[in-house]
Amino acid sequence: MAAGGPSRSERKAAERVRRLREEQQRERLRQVSRILRKAAAERSAEEGRLLAESEDLVTELQGRSRRREGLKRRQEEVCDDPEELRRKVRELAGAVRNAKYLVVYTGAGISTAASIPDYRGPNGVWTLLQKGRSVSAADLSEAEPTLTHMSIARLHEQKLVQHVVSQNCDGLHLRSGLPQTAISELHGNMYIEVCTACTPNREYVRVFDVTERTALHRHQTGRACHKCGAQLRDTIVHFGERGTLGQPLNWEAATEAASKADTILCLGSSLKVLKKYPRLWCMTKPPSRRPKLYIVNLQWTPKDDWAALKLHGKCDDVMQLLMDELGLEIPPYSRWQDPIFSLATPLRAGEEGTHSRKSLCRSREEPPPGERAAPLSSAPVLGGWFGRGCTKRTKRKKVT
Repeated sequence: MAAGGPSRSERKAAERVRRLREEQQRERLRQVSRILRKAAAERSAEEGRLLAESEDLVTELQGRSRRREGLKRRQEEVCDDPEELRRKVRELAGAVRNAKYLVVYTGAGISTAASIPDYRGPNGVWTLLQKGRSVSAADLSEAEPTLTHMSIARLHEQKLVQHVVSQNCDGLHLRSGLPQTAISELHGNMYIEVCTACTPNREYVRVFDVTERTALHRHQTGRACHKCGAQLRDTIVHFGERGTLGQPLNWEAATEAASKADTILCLGSSLKVLKKYPRLWCMTKPPSRRPKLYIVNLQWTPKDDWAALKLHGKCDDVMQLLMDELGLEIPPYSRWQDPIFSLATPLRAGEEGTHSRKSLCRSREEPPPGERAAPLSSAPVLGGWFGRGCTKRTKRKKVT
């Protein structure tokens, strides 16, 4: 042995011994795992002795199996039977009527009926990626507010809902008729770009997806502010980013609403992201003073144990039953009344080529009798945000 420690040959020998032990341990683990997969009656006496000699490995493998089964169950979609769901909806309706300040938290599950995939459902984005399957891009220009979106808008109109906090970027809450002041879109809105050089930030609502050229940590859209000429940026908050924009994130209103809420209704969210925002759950308050929590979701959520009531059902089904129970009519969505067309800022001359996404456009048919279209004073007849995928509007002759 050298004065400074073991020799090189001794170190190599020790490394070989260590690797041999590790391989023997792995082989023992594989053997025990194969035996545990057999029914007890099918195990030989020798296999029984091996299990008895490997109590620590058996305990470890059984713990792993329980955790895997637990995770699998959490990913399963569970539906309450119709009668149980109706009973729960009656209880929810009572909570909605009696709430002094009701805030609604929404996730991707409320938009699946609009053919927008969720994240953690059986066909969700993350689920498919974990299985090594490709995810096709959805054409969000074809998506329209769902029955749930329109129900929430009516509940707000009736002053039964005070504020909506959404994780969704699809802009469907805005298009349902909810006023911007009543929405906190925590992860942004695909139809909104802003100028952060202007004070306050200048907001541009568009009728196309503004995120075509943007990505994680790269937010410039390629268009310029009409006021100061600075580059516009999208409002999307990607995973790994921290949202700092005032609007449309509207964090101040979300936090204020959470602090005032005595009731929170969570619709179509796994809550795995929202749970990380303690300001939304009043965690500084003692449990007895926190808002009552009602959750509508087909899968497990990390807030289930805190909930006063968990409803296992599709959001549209639950909201249809809830609105019936409350005696409220759900307004149908109409593109002729979609607020986005009156809120939108038209592209300037020369900006038509700054995007290639399909633009939203109103139906080519005439509006139904008694239904009036939102103002079109800001929409150019040619080009602009009527652009791609839409037909030119022609002036009708006046009938005398």
